[in-house]
Amino acid sequence: MTARTVTIRGDSIPVVLPNKRDARLHTAAVIISIHLIGMFALGFKVSIPQILSAILTAALVDVAITFFQTRRLVWPASGMLTGSGVALILRLVGAESHDYWTWDRWWWFAGIAGGSLLTKFVIRWRGMHIFNPSNVGLVVAFIVFGKERIEPLDFWWAPLDFWMLLAYLIIIGGGIVITRRLHLLEMAVVFWVVLAVGLGVLALSGHCMTASWSPTPVCDGDFWRVLVTSPEVLVFLFFMITDPRTIPMRRPARTLFSVTIGVLATVLIAPQTIEFGAKVALLSSLALLSPLRWLYDRVWAPVGEKETSGLGQILSRSARPGVRPIVQVGRGALVGLALSLCGLAVVVAGAPARAPAVAAPPAPPAVEVDRDSIPEVAIDESVSEIAFDVTPEFAADLAVQLVENLAIEGRATLEADGGLLGFADAGARLAEMQALLDTALATDRRPVDVFSFDALRLRVADEPGQSGAAFIFEGVGTVETIIYDPAGEPLEVETSEFDSEFMLLQVAGERWLIVEVSSSG
Repeated sequence: MTARTVTIRGDSIPVVLPNKRDARLHTAAVIISIHLIGMFALGFKVSIPQILSAILTAALVDVAITFFQTRRLVWPASGMLTGSGVALILRLVGAESHDYWTWDRWWWFAGIAGGSLLTKFVIRWRGMHIFNPSNVGLVVAFIVFGKERIEPLDFWWAPLDFWMLLAYLIIIGGGIVITRRLHLLEMAVVFWVVLAVGLGVLALSGHCMTASWSPTPVCDGDFWRVLVTSPEVLVFLFFMITDPRTIPMRRPARTLFSVTIGVLATVLIAPQTIEFGAKVALLSSLALLSPLRWLYDRVWAPVGEKETSGLGQILSRSARPGVRPIVQVGRGALVGLALSLCGLAVVVAGAPARAPAVAAPPAPPAVEVDRDSIPEVAIDESVSEIAFDVTPEFAADLAVQLVENLAIEGRATLEADGGLLGFADAGARLAEMQALLDTALATDRRPVDVFSFDALRLRVADEPGQSGAAFIFEGVGTVETIIYDPAGEPLEVETSEFDSEFMLLQVAGERWLIVEVSSSG
């Protein structure tokens, strides 16, 4: 580093400037590049002021505490890296993409980044900080504040286009260059292999999770593919678990450390049914094992150090020629037993998130739908933000289901059969239609709405988030409201125009049900 001085109130204060060979600067360059690509091309729901709030807060905390301890002004490489890492992974619930200059809830980024950096100075042992600052700060924040306020960056970022390929190139290329220079590439690769194998076992057992970027549960092979190729997982393995200051010192110990992180991450992910839980589980695996890293070094200490302990004496005796073959067989058996137990633990832990083998739901009541009367569906660009192939054919079939559901609602009201509503509605819409049916029974006036659509546009709903992506049809047209008496005779007819939004969610087998209807504008 380049050392200089500045004079403040007559005191000469040393100034330590950045060193271009500092790996933290290279890591920060990769993270900032991902920030830029993510915001401007991949639809990241984060803004420039929010990112700067995190980076500047962590940097100021770093400079202030370092100056207090050393009386030097030191370039805050660690603080800036912590802040940029927090801003990359932290997301605010309800945030919008492409809102580049919003200050919306910037204090979350500043507070979590500053708190994360503080752990470096407050939580220490043997003169060293125990945790990776951004890792432990994010884990604590997600657990304390919950998914209603904040959440981690998604596992799935965007369709595989030019910008997504560029993001992969920067993450993988930059990660390989940096970890290879630090002699940590092997550690990153070992973790990825162990995690891929563990998630493979989990996927084969029938694991499922819901995510905000998929309208259907992510299960089995899709679950495995998304996680092992996830850019967030790659950022975790290249730039978080390979922090040189918070990992074991010896190479064999580092390998064992990465193996156990991979196993623990899989076990923690196994029972999670929503993406929020899976992402926090991944981050938590490192936070839980970081305080134990000195034990790994102890196991792999030189022979002279090991002989001072009972473990060292056992290991040294095992090196005797006559004992070595027996020990090797025993070690092989122990490794096999450990692998079997790990696989069993993954399968058992994954029971809550396993796709149940259930009988097919009963078929909905038959209603007549004229497909030719349904207009061609326009597909909004927001649909590209989910990992789901929405073709014109799928959009047309979904429109048919919407019209069927509306017809079933009318039949349920006419026949005073609340049981039929379960084939068409769920959530708020089901409660609304049940209340309408109760009123109809009390007044002997049964209103049936017959919708005629002039235009339909399909887009992705902002909600329900972790319960899975929902679709919204923006529909305009006319609705004919026919009032029937209990005998089924029409009493009066009223025709009006409508401009409404119909939210559909796949919550019953293969069918999409109406969960909310609201007026546009």
